[in-house]
Amino acid sequence: MPRLSRFFFLAGLLAAALVLAGCGESAPETLAAPEPIASGDSCHVCGMTVAAHPGPKGEAFMSADARALKFCSTAELLTFLRQPENEAQLSHAYVHDMGATDWNSPADEAFIRAREAVYVLGHSRRGSMGHTLAPFADKNAAEAFIKDHGGKIVGFDDITLEQLANLGGGATPSHTTSR
Repeated sequence: MPRLSRFFFLAGLLAAALVLAGCGESAPETLAAPEPIASGDSCHVCGMTVAAHPGPKGEAFMSADARALKFCSTAELLTFLRQPENEAQLSHAYVHDMGATDWNSPADEAFIRAREAVYVLGHSRRGSMGHTLAPFADKNAAEAFIKDHGGKIVGFDDITLEQLANLGGGATPSHTTSR
C-alpha cells in the first residue's frame, strides 16, 4: 500500500473510531449544588427577600442557565416549576427538608432534591407566602409533622397547579408574613 493511501486509510479509521466513540454513553451530568441563601437574595417570582421569612425555601436550576433561581416559599417554587415553559427547561431543584431544620430559619445544609421529597399539603404552618407545602426527605418525619399540623402527603409528581392555587383556601398564594 503506497504511503499516501496508508495515510488516508489510517485517517479514515481514526475518524470512524471517533464517530463511534461519540455514540456511546455520555458522561453523567454534573448537577449544580444548592447555593447558600444570602441575606440579600430575592425571590425569583415576587422579589421578596428570601431569608427574611419563615418556612421552607427552594432553588431551581434551568438547563440553559447555571445560576440558582431562588424562591421564598415552596409554593412559589412549585408554581414556577409547573408552568409548561419552565417544566420543560428544568435541570433540577432543591427544597429544605423540614425534618432536618427549623421552620422559622431553615438551614442551607438541609436542602434536598425537590423530586425526591415528599410534601405535606394542607397543613396549618405558614411560610413567607402564607400557606405552603412542607417538604421532607423521610416519610416518617412527614407523618409526625401531620400529627401536629394536619395535612396530607403528596409526591412531587402529584402536585398540581390547582392544588397550589388552593393552598390558602381557594386563593392564589398571597404575599404575607403571617405566622
